[in-house]
Amino acid sequence: MTKPIDTPSTDPAAMKVYRAGDIESFPSGYTTYLAPLPLPTEVSPHSPYVSDLNDTYLDFGGGTPQVFSWQMTLGGPFTAAVFVLLGGPVIGALLGASFGYEWADIWNSMQGIFLAGYEIVFWPSLYSLAVGLGVWFNKHSQYTEVIPTRFNRQRREVCFMPQGAQAPLFVPWESLCAWVVQAQGGSQYGVTRQYGMGMGFYHEGELVRVEFMCAGMPLAIAHWEAVRAYMEYEVHDLKSIQDPMDLQGPNDPPHEGMHTFRNARARLHRRIREKEVGWVYGFFWYLYHVMTFWTLPNRLVEWEVKRIAKVGRKKLPEAMQAWSESIPEEQWAKPSEALIRLGQRVKELRQRRPQRAITDIFAEVYRREHEPLGGAERKFKRWRK
Repeated sequence: MTKPIDTPSTDPAAMKVYRAGDIESFPSGYTTYLAPLPLPTEVSPHSPYVSDLNDTYLDFGGGTPQVFSWQMTLGGPFTAAVFVLLGGPVIGALLGASFGYEWADIWNSMQGIFLAGYEIVFWPSLYSLAVGLGVWFNKHSQYTEVIPTRFNRQRREVCFMPQGAQAPLFVPWESLCAWVVQAQGGSQYGVTRQYGMGMGFYHEGELVRVEFMCAGMPLAIAHWEAVRAYMEYEVHDLKSIQDPMDLQGPNDPPHEGMHTFRNARARLHRRIREKEVGWVYGFFWYLYHVMTFWTLPNRLVEWEVKRIAKVGRKKLPEAMQAWSESIPEEQWAKPSEALIRLGQRVKELRQRRPQRAITDIFAEVYRREHEPLGGAERKFKRWRK
């Protein structure tokens, strides 16, 4: 069995010690650290990157195909093209009518705007579709070629298998570093922001890490919280972190597909009947799915899942397989006293001030931890004097 790495390093950059709540700025943004010593963020855990989960381990980084990615790949270019080809002529017609033009002139202008828009959007739409399919192909190949990072909560260890490595690397759970990143840059369309979540540790002077793009900062923290909650026995199944809309029935498969579309439509009709939402919400729900090719993305996800099952995931090294075996409960590793103590303080502070930033709470908890005497104890001693 490979011995867990204690993460010391002779690399000067690796000697800097981070902790939950630290913020490091760089020219285009900043990095917020959530671990080592993984304190609770009190964010709802959610992550589509989890590919497997059982009582012993969680695989993070493999994931399963998502309907939303196909909706954006196919529906994004199509919606943009429709908006230009139909929206442009309609806007032109309204402007012409407001200026009192004859119908024949308005019709001619609509035709001209349509033809001009067609020349503008045809090739960009094809290019966007090609880029989306290229991203999909790269992601799809990772399902069968990349070994995900595995978290073993019985041993309280994490296993990394970097590409090209000859053997897996093991690191204690509480020493793993985790961070979320927010960066921004300028483009011809204005300021763009990017978000990501990463995990890693230093080994022999090099940073071993995995990073994932996210749609926003809260979602990036939610990805980490899904892992943290699992390791601390707060989450026990995939549904808890991958089905916040409750679209999977008791007998449905764990992945998305046609069943999630049918369940979503039934849920919509129920909410309309119970007057939770109105007909306007229902109209835009149907419009969104029409513009994203109705059930085609769901069918494509089912096809992907079947293909992945047929090809099979990449075989794990023998050391990783042995490490992944369940061990007797009396041998399970326990959380450190520091993690339990600080985690409880985070929850108490969060309960008192739920709107406060979690990084500020982390900073206060550590500040109190390293004070010579607790604030209440100092006040008591001054009062005694």
